Amino acid sequence: MANENPRWGEERLAAELLLKLGIRISPRTVRRYMPPDHGHQRRPSSQRWMTFVQNHAQAILACDFFVTVTAGFRVLYVFVIMEVGTRRIAHFNVTAHPNAGWTLQQFREVITGVEPYRFLIHDRDGIYSSELDSALKSMGLRILKTPFQAPQANAFCERLVGTIRRECLNFLIPLNERHLRTILKRWGTHYNRGRPHSSLGPGIPESSGGIPAPEISGHRIPRGHQVVGTPVLGGLHHEYRLEKVAA
Repeated sequence: MANENPRWGEERLAAELLLKLGIRISPRTVRRYMPPDHGHQRRPSSQRWMTFVQNHAQAILACDFFVTVTAGFRVLYVFVIMEVGTRRIAHFNVTAHPNAGWTLQQFREVITGVEPYRFLIHDRDGIYSSELDSALKSMGLRILKTPFQAPQANAFCERLVGTIRRECLNFLIPLNERHLRTILKRWGTHYNRGRPHSSLGPGIPESSGGIPAPEISGHRIPRGHQVVGTPVLGGLHHEYRLEKVAA
């Protein structure tokens, strides 16, 4: 797994082994057997703000824009909305000309009134106009604007954007808007349904995505089973599962 996925850290590998193959070993043990160029860093966070977020995580959405460039040097804007409690990507879209009207439409596709969303975290970008915030408030959301020059206040979405870059867009060059949307759709499915998240226990945002929970069998693969890997985005990542060996 480490050789096939050189960008994975020890926590990600340990989570993959536990959730997909039923092999329970600690990240510390994984690190002992990893190549020396694998590393993992953690960033400090604000305790009081994080306490609020943890207490209301299931009701919080966070959103952000980031920029990517196509093979033809065209600048495209990617907009992502995530559920803080589940770490699930609730929505994404791509445009070359973002504005408040387009952004409001993205929220309309997410907020249907059925979900228990109460808060929305966004930065102070000019695209979040007062009219946009008023429309979001009419949908039942309380707007939480981050302080100036304080990206850590939107740490979950900032981390998601960083993950998209590190695990996807840093290694693929989109040809156009349609191609970028296809790349992000495939990676987003992997992120929501196949990628373990250490902050979830570890767990998977959409745990009902068809991945059966394996029986924990210590340090060995269950007898009569084999590990099968499925490539994602042409082998940029892999998803693993157990299959019974044919008789």
